[in-house]
Amino acid sequence: MARIKQLSKHLINQIAAGEVIERPASVVKELTENSIDAGATKVSIEINNDCRDIRVADNGCGIHPDDILLAFSKHATSKLQEDEDLFDIKTLGFRGEALASIISISKLTCTTRTKDFETGTKVKCENSEVSQVETGCAIGTIMDIKDLFYNVPVRLKFLKNSNTEFSYIQEIIQSLALSHPEVAIELKKFGKTVLKTTGQGNLTQTIKEVYSSDVTNNLKEVLKTDELSGLKMTGFVSTPDYTRSSKKSYHLYINSRSVKCPVFQKAIDTVYKNLTANNKYPFVVLNLEIPTHDVDVNVHPTKKEVRYKNPNQIFNFIYSSVEAGLANYVEKNYTPIYSQKVEEPVQNTFEPTKEESVIQFPTAQKGFYVDEESDTMFISDANMEKLEKETQSFLHPQQKQIFTPQQVQPQEPEEKIIGQYNDTYILIDTEEGLEIVDQHIAEERYIYEKLKSEKNVISQMLFVSDVIEISTSEGELIKENLDKFERFGYGIEFLKDTEIIFRKVPQLLAKANPKDILADILENIEGDIDNLEEKILITTSCKASVKANTKLSIWQMQEIIKKWRTTKMPYTCPHGRPISRVIPHKELAGFFQRNK
Repeated sequence: MARIKQLSKHLINQIAAGEVIERPASVVKELTENSIDAGATKVSIEINNDCRDIRVADNGCGIHPDDILLAFSKHATSKLQEDEDLFDIKTLGFRGEALASIISISKLTCTTRTKDFETGTKVKCENSEVSQVETGCAIGTIMDIKDLFYNVPVRLKFLKNSNTEFSYIQEIIQSLALSHPEVAIELKKFGKTVLKTTGQGNLTQTIKEVYSSDVTNNLKEVLKTDELSGLKMTGFVSTPDYTRSSKKSYHLYINSRSVKCPVFQKAIDTVYKNLTANNKYPFVVLNLEIPTHDVDVNVHPTKKEVRYKNPNQIFNFIYSSVEAGLANYVEKNYTPIYSQKVEEPVQNTFEPTKEESVIQFPTAQKGFYVDEESDTMFISDANMEKLEKETQSFLHPQQKQIFTPQQVQPQEPEEKIIGQYNDTYILIDTEEGLEIVDQHIAEERYIYEKLKSEKNVISQMLFVSDVIEISTSEGELIKENLDKFERFGYGIEFLKDTEIIFRKVPQLLAKANPKDILADILENIEGDIDNLEEKILITTSCKASVKANTKLSIWQMQEIIKKWRTTKMPYTCPHGRPISRVIPHKELAGFFQRNK
């Protein structure tokens, strides 16, 4: 065996480049992240020559001329000053490997200038050799890479065609744009702009610029804070009826760093498990802010993997944040409505005796006052008649009346039910357009949530029940989980190991055939006993709901829609099927050429 010797600097850099620089997209990622770390508000990326020529220009802080040679050295960085900083990472890059790796496999020219100098510095790098000269340039940095992998022919052979390689680059830039909406980013392919964000700091706007308004129209905001643990979740998730066929639309970030995190993904999947169909996934843009000492990002050179100090806590926080967002809960930083002060004087026949605030009431703002100390609302005579009509209350006709805010509940308007289509779909005239609701799925969603929230499900005793034959394995399964069946109102008694009867069923299913119910539950399990309670609940909800091809009265339709509107997740049934579809007025008018 040959004697041990020290590898050359160039070979060391090439070996390291194999870890850091996998393909052209890796170069784009490292350089763009450096631009963002440098405080840039504008970054331009240009791709040419089958993705082997890459130019990244920014208006960041630039590189000090005395540091420029060191910047291209191995493990040299401005992002870690002390050893302890490794456990308090606040930047996207920190290893100091990228530039040294890039110059070992490409021909690089760097032009940079800081605000403290009238002129800039131009550096040329090839085969890990670096030279510099003074030059004129704007504040910021331009990295110009030519002939990527020119001296690594094996790596060059493994590259895919230019369109595929560019798609990887585009995914990287999309991800960075979504995690940093405050940075204006432009991506050009062979001179043509394919992606451009305005850097307004508005995530909704950035999503619209990266994707489309169709995506933003189907998003729910997620905002939750846990001050005790220092956790905060922000971003958007799509409604369960707006899905994709893969998880490529999972844009997950930890402290604005893109990650591939099994804990993060599992929490999202768990929320959507009974909201979407199989092999369908939501569109997600979420950023988890977490104290840096509670997460380790120094796991792999790509910095994609993370480890948590308390993964169970993180899972539960992510799960509850996404679930709350879908249920229309958004944490807001505002003062309670009862303490909001009026900017302009309000003309009323009743003048309160002390400074009070106006409550934002659905009917009218003027004439409603709230005493902050007693939490009591005063109503002037001018609004008495209108309030009576909307609350269907009988109020004493005096100039001054006192109510607690909870006593004043305006009546919810009736749905504008047009009728039924095919005895299956309820047609509703809404402000947005024509809404079509599947009557069975809508009621199934309501019953599912109702049963899930009830501690004790009301049961109906059965005086007569057919004997139901089951297999030995099914009998064992039922015996081991009798408490779960009891939880949802089922009383099962064994006559033999393979024969059972129902003593009671949920009151909602009093008219259903117990044999059919059990068959559906067992079929739903299909050998998978995980989440048996959930499967019992889903089957019960389905069986208790009004069926398709059932004629309903207007009153029955009103009841179904009214109850469905109160659900937390009004998007899909527990099986993942969409509940409603709105055809916008504009779309209908366009079809009939009424928009001209």
